[in-house]
Amino acid sequence: MKPRLGVLVCSTRPGRVGPRIAQWMLEVASAHDRFDASLLDIAAFDLPVFDEPEHPRLRKYLHPHTRAWSSAVDSADAFLFVMPEYNYGPPPSLLNALNYLVHEWQYKALAFVSYGGISGGMRAVQVTKQLVTTYKMVPMLEAVALPNVAQQLAGERFAPLPIHTESAHVMLDELHRWTHALTPLRHSQTTKAMS
Repeated sequence: MKPRLGVLVCSTRPGRVGPRIAQWMLEVASAHDRFDASLLDIAAFDLPVFDEPEHPRLRKYLHPHTRAWSSAVDSADAFLFVMPEYNYGPPPSLLNALNYLVHEWQYKALAFVSYGGISGGMRAVQVTKQLVTTYKMVPMLEAVALPNVAQQLAGERFAPLPIHTESAHVMLDELHRWTHALTPLRHSQTTKAMS
């Protein structure tokens, strides 16, 4: 059984290009054939600024949007964040979505496809790597950075360069290794949560 990969669109801004890049990455992951990949979009969950009265470590979720988000994150074995750079950092929609949960993120490997101007979103990735370790996630070194992303947009599709696809396969290979290595920890966490 293949591990489940959540390809997460991290920006919720109107006019965003993230869904086009995520769709390309979903196609690459499917062709790579080491994961059961599915698309997740933070915007689809309509999360307000964190509004749960209890600390998320307790998993006593009051709101339907939190329960839906928890279920989606919990069902993935690994993640691929498709994210832009906002003011040298990650989009606030991602920070808010991370803050909603605790246990659902733990012991999962994480890779990044970042995009933006000349930096290709790499500064935002570096900031996010520091944050996700708080959730006991393991961020990969291997990544795909898309500088000057507007040059690779062709209508409603993202048109990658060969180096982008090559980098994506290297990244997915490493993400699969770590996802497999973290399996015992994820299973022990699930058993603990159920007891």
